[in-house]
Amino acid sequence: MKKIIAFSVLLMLLQIIGFSQTNSTKKIQVCLTENEMELYRLINNYRQQNKLPIIPLSTSLCFVAQKHAKDVCVNKPDISECNLHSWSNKGNWSPVCYTSNHKQARGMWLKPRELTNYQSNGYEIAHSTWHSDNADYIVTAAQSLDGWKHSEGHNQVILNQGIWKNIPWNAIGVGIYKGYAMVWFGAETDSEVIPLLCK
Repeated sequence: MKKIIAFSVLLMLLQIIGFSQTNSTKKIQVCLTENEMELYRLINNYRQQNKLPIIPLSTSLCFVAQKHAKDVCVNKPDISECNLHSWSNKGNWSPVCYTSNHKQARGMWLKPRELTNYQSNGYEIAHSTWHSDNADYIVTAAQSLDGWKHSEGHNQVILNQGIWKNIPWNAIGVGIYKGYAMVWFGAETDSEVIPLLCK
């Protein structure tokens, strides 16, 4: 009888451990539009022109980039002092009001591990144009990269310059939703399978 009880307790513990491990692993599925894939290609071409290596495409960071592009477009968290790196309170994430003094930077950096299994910080560059709120407007990959090239801070992230000089990018994610483009960079490699073009 004692052996049966001990075995039952062991089975229960294994079920609890298995259940908690299953819940801690986030299932994510991502595909890229042709526009997003073109943005990925253009960024790496630009890096190669500057003698920098190609950054591997990351499913986790693409997931975060796509979620954020849609959140900014639909829920408009970038109001008042909150800029494009802000996140609304209308999703399964913690909201962030990202201000120009970077006081809430950590809230943005932690988004990959909050939304995916990627356990490193993520760093974002964001782009929109004056007609981003036009429902039919879709920003192109070329427009986005051109905007970042003409912004010193964003350009430094792409080309590992300035404060980013000693941080090798081993993962990149892209997301475009209507008039908004987001790119996320990470120092750690992503264990997820590389995303493909959407069918």
